[in-house]
Amino acid sequence: MKARKLLMIPGPIEFEPEVLKAMSTPTTSHVAPDFTESFGHALDMMRDVWLDPSGQPFIIAGSGTLAMDMAASNLVEQGDAVLVISTGYFGERYAELLKRYTNQVDILKAEQGGIVPEDQIESQLKKKNYKLLTFTHVDTSTAVMNDPRPIAELGKKYNVLTILDGVCSVAGEEIRQEEWGIDVAFTASQKAIGVPPGLALMVASTKAIDAWKSRKTPVSNYYADWGNWLPIMQAYANRKPAYFGTPAVNLVQALEASLQIILKEGMEKRFKRHQKTGKAFRSAMKAAGLEMIPVEEKVAANTLSAPFYPKGIVGKDFLKKISDEGIILAGGLLANIKSNYFRVGHMGAVNRNDLLATVGAIETTLRNAGHQINPGICLKAAQEILDK
Repeated sequence: MKARKLLMIPGPIEFEPEVLKAMSTPTTSHVAPDFTESFGHALDMMRDVWLDPSGQPFIIAGSGTLAMDMAASNLVEQGDAVLVISTGYFGERYAELLKRYTNQVDILKAEQGGIVPEDQIESQLKKKNYKLLTFTHVDTSTAVMNDPRPIAELGKKYNVLTILDGVCSVAGEEIRQEEWGIDVAFTASQKAIGVPPGLALMVASTKAIDAWKSRKTPVSNYYADWGNWLPIMQAYANRKPAYFGTPAVNLVQALEASLQIILKEGMEKRFKRHQKTGKAFRSAMKAAGLEMIPVEEKVAANTLSAPFYPKGIVGKDFLKKISDEGIILAGGLLANIKSNYFRVGHMGAVNRNDLLATVGAIETTLRNAGHQINPGICLKAAQEILDK
């Protein structure tokens, strides 16, 4: 029997063997020529993955929360007005984080499973001179996806900096940062980027960097201050060693390996693969009679899904049975419905066999729990999409 289980949660995800191999090499000095080259190469490739050739990439030791904090602390000063578009737990969390830096934080909350309408966002932008507009591309708590393009267009129209929380989307969902005019897009290494946890990754536009340079007060977060990190990123980009804080050497080498894999696949192909994978999984859950948190297909994420349990299914028992089948899924995150749904990550290195194994395990567990479902119907639904 296989010793390890298939990890199908919204991060950490399954990692490519080449990434784990790079991670396990003997740790070198952070100023060694080979590491300097590796770091600089990773920075170069981030521009290609984010599709932002003129953007400034940052690779920092830390979690996705650090990336959120870094974007906020560098671009917001006390008294600046900030608008947060929330589609779940992480939108509300960002609003709380931003309150550490300004006393003017407004939040527009979507109805559960939906998004905030574009006209509602524009109406709010007309009411106040906002400096910053943030939104979660894919909220990990709800699997709801915002379309970044119209939000970025509103940002340009009202001269507001836009921050895309791409923790559960970068390198999975379609993002064209420069073309769409997004000022900051960030993620964490353990999601679709495909590297074990520990790196906060972001790309900032020239406009965002200029806004930071125009601050009237010092950045109040010392570790997150771009003033400390920008010279380091510029040095490594020029293949010169530099130091502010010791980088996560092995993780950066793993990041280089993963970015090479991503770009070898190609961003267009990768976007389409995730779209097909997400659609196949949703089709399988629909065949099982399961409803999803996203209220309609066009706001459903392709990197993860959030199905509701059928009536009569106890969540903790269901997840344990799935685990017994060799697959790990995630429970709910939204406090008011936490026990009513589960979450399945299908991003990054997840392949056809992984998806079908997960669908099969869910179908079997539902049937064994008494849910009325025809044998093989879920697998058939998924395969029909995957085979197109």
